[in-house]
Amino acid sequence: MKYRQINNNSINQVMLIVIIILICFLVFKNLFYYLPGFLGAVTLYILFRKSYYTLTVKKGWRKTLTSLLFILLSIIFIVLPLWALIDYMVPQINEFLGNRDEIMDKFNTLKVYMSDKPFLKDIDMSDAALFSFLQNLTKYVPNILNSVMEVVVNIIVTFFVLFFMQVHSRRMEATLYRAIPFSRTSKREIWDEVNLMVRSNAIGIPILGFIQGVVAMVGYWIFGIDNYVLLGLLTGISSIVPILGTMTIYIPVCIMTLATGNTYNAIGLTLYCFFLVGGVDNVLRFTILKTIGNVPPMITVFGVLLGLNMFGMLGLIFGPLILSSIGVLIKVYSNEYGKGIVRNALENPKDIPGENDPEE
Repeated sequence: MKYRQINNNSINQVMLIVIIILICFLVFKNLFYYLPGFLGAVTLYILFRKSYYTLTVKKGWRKTLTSLLFILLSIIFIVLPLWALIDYMVPQINEFLGNRDEIMDKFNTLKVYMSDKPFLKDIDMSDAALFSFLQNLTKYVPNILNSVMEVVVNIIVTFFVLFFMQVHSRRMEATLYRAIPFSRTSKREIWDEVNLMVRSNAIGIPILGFIQGVVAMVGYWIFGIDNYVLLGLLTGISSIVPILGTMTIYIPVCIMTLATGNTYNAIGLTLYCFFLVGGVDNVLRFTILKTIGNVPPMITVFGVLLGLNMFGMLGLIFGPLILSSIGVLIKVYSNEYGKGIVRNALENPKDIPGENDPEE
């Protein structure tokens, strides 16, 4: 009886793949702290790629100086505005959370108002629920302050990695292109999907949040809401919340305004936020955001939920990318391994289900 021996080439190939996976796992596990910096560099590389090639290839600019220019622009237009936003919001939130008497007064007013209203009266408005909520917030704010060093380190990592990715872009892209074991069509589909998701989320989400925040801020000012600047910023940031979005901020504000007896302002603010703040989302998605990248809403919603759990804030970009990669990989599988099936089916129509079924 003959025993069929496994091809040594196949064994070597499997062993090499296993070794590569193990090494990648070890690297990923031990450098996970710097993952946001690396993902940030990938995001900026994709956003700047076309402009970088235009300046270095077509106009003949030096690669190192061009890369440093893009890093400087990123610091001026991305890092500094975000730093100013955090620097303004954190003290304001700390001051609000530190004023327990004012919070209790507003909370009691809201509790009295909701006590006899349908649906609202079923919400837990006990003192224990309020203190539990405040404790969670006061625990979360120090975490933000403690993560400043982590943010600074990852910003440095982002620009460090971005510099070398841009300077050695041709070699890096050629290496990646050869390493992906798929046809040219499949590689193009993978790149198109990555480019679409990164650009649509990295550009579209900040644009949407900024405009909704400004519109909400104007509404809060018109209808006499205190701290309208802080609430407007919070409303813009809440636009990233899946499904509910800006309603997580403006609905409690409207209810609180109504509970304090400002009925007309509360009704006006509710209509303003519902039609204008909420309407901005629909208008932008069918105009500006559609030109950047027409991403299906389901992928955006569940991708954000997935990404926030995995990568934090950068999950807004890479969560939808991971989710959409399922469809891309199915296309790649069809391109790489479905051709023979389709070709045989076309050459042998009898093998196609339903092609030669008897008429009913």
